[in-house]
Amino acid sequence: MATDTWFITGVNSGFGRELAEQLLSRGSRVAGTVRREGSVDDLRAAHGDRFWVTHLDVTDLPRVREVIDAAFRDLGRIDVVVINAGYGLFGAAEEVSDEQMVHQISTNLLGSMQTARAALPHLRAQGGGRLIHLSSVAGLAAHAGASLYHASKWGCEGFMEALAQEVAPFGIGVTLVEPGGARTAFARGSLRLSEPLSAYDGTPAAFVRQFKDTAPPLLGDPAKIAARIIDSTAQHLAPMRIVLGSDSYQAVTTAVRNRLAQIEAQQVTAAETDADAA
Repeated sequence: MATDTWFITGVNSGFGRELAEQLLSRGSRVAGTVRREGSVDDLRAAHGDRFWVTHLDVTDLPRVREVIDAAFRDLGRIDVVVINAGYGLFGAAEEVSDEQMVHQISTNLLGSMQTARAALPHLRAQGGGRLIHLSSVAGLAAHAGASLYHASKWGCEGFMEALAQEVAPFGIGVTLVEPGGARTAFARGSLRLSEPLSAYDGTPAAFVRQFKDTAPPLLGDPAKIAARIIDSTAQHLAPMRIVLGSDSYQAVTTAVRNRLAQIEAQQVTAAETDADAA
């Protein structure tokens, strides 16, 4: 599919910024959103009216609709909508405050759902397009210390997989991107930690407490990841999932195999709860 106009949430850093830079360098138009005013002034200066940008906090659901409506109104056809804005909340479930829990779900899950929902009327009206969601290996494989982050990403996985079936008749393709650890500024700017409880000292959940300051070496190259995402839109049928990074592949395949083994072991007992034949 030839794509020349993209809408991307969160273009000020990370994958959103990398996608915007690569697309603009190829001559595409990009509509982007930021939470911090002035954070992409260099892109605006370099690319002029090919770079449309506005402020958006995706937890403001009515504003999400207003921004997407304005982008389609100003730019006409938008070929690809990338749902990228989000952050990671780390800490044991019991350590996370109520306010942190609500904000994590509001940003990563509800904000993502609303972005997709707001774009759909426009994509249907123009006869198709792509929705790409920047999920994570954390959307398919879970680890202690990231339960709220996993909840937000697993929710997006289920929503997008069902949505793909709903909108396929309208020529709209949906793709979930599952990167592993990447060399972005995620640990510095998009990672938040809960207040630790001493009860979790020395437990599996405690490993995340040092992650922000002493993150392990990460494998993923953001430029390569962004290029693969862009290239995926040339596929006639949108891939449901794109796993990026050997670490992501290993974690996801291990998690899925373990889950399948647990379920397959229950084939007989599962059938025992079927209703008796009449």
